[in-house]
Amino acid sequence: MPIDGVNGVTTNAMTNALTSVSGTSSDIGTSATSGTEGTGGSGFAASLGNAVDGLQQLQSDSKTLALKAVTGNLDDIHDATIASTRAQVTLELVAAVRNKGVDAFNEIMRMQA
Repeated sequence: MPIDGVNGVTTNAMTNALTSVSGTSSDIGTSATSGTEGTGGSGFAASLGNAVDGLQQLQSDSKTLALKAVTGNLDDIHDATIASTRAQVTLELVAAVRNKGVDAFNEIMRMQA
């Protein structure tokens, strides 16, 4: 039983989550290295807000599809499984970003002391 298909789904979900945070996947590296906010660009707080909104939407979709699957109103159970996996992976990504942010803040506080 090959696991290559699962890795592809996880990578695509993470790429989609990062794309929804930054706008495009090619901007991920360039926006982080610029150091300042460009003209017409969104700030870091707005990006995090959009990521949380996207996570909430994914969780809502997953919940709706799971309810349809339980009540028998869903024709394809794969849709519910995929939505659930997307929500789970996105939640793990958001938690990892939050943890890195907290670690960075703590490191800055240690340098100032």
